[in-house]
Amino acid sequence: MKRNWPRGLLFYMGAIGLVTATLIDTIAVSGRWLSLPLHGALEIIQAAVLITACSAMLTATLEESHATVHLLLNRVGPRVKAVLTRAASLVAAALFVGLTIASIWLVIEHWDGHEESELLHIPLRPLRLLCCASMLLILIVFAWRAIKPRVRPQ
Repeated sequence: MKRNWPRGLLFYMGAIGLVTATLIDTIAVSGRWLSLPLHGALEIIQAAVLITACSAMLTATLEESHATVHLLLNRVGPRVKAVLTRAASLVAAALFVGLTIASIWLVIEHWDGHEESELLHIPLRPLRLLCCASMLLILIVFAWRAIKPRVRPQ
């Protein structure tokens, strides 16, 4: 059994983010009920959800498990299906070009700002860089799928 450590790393990053968000929210709700609020819980949850979302989007892209309109794809021949699949990858790549440019633009605009969350002072720069990296990697995957030759089944 061959192990794919990058995908495993993505899985555990997402899982840790999701468990962190769930645990912090549980503690915060319980604390409010016991009159012991957890200040800054929302800031931690937002950072954890960003990590989970970035790893989930990249994992879905690598595993080719994004939503697909099978209603159309299952009714066309293999050549048309290949063309439509390649066109979908091209459109997705174009979308992620815009998202990557916007993410990088935000990082550049706020690089010297030393932004951080209000209560816990969580730095936003690493989170923005993570977002940029994930958008860029997803763009690369979709662009590769749009230009690479598909192996036809025999």
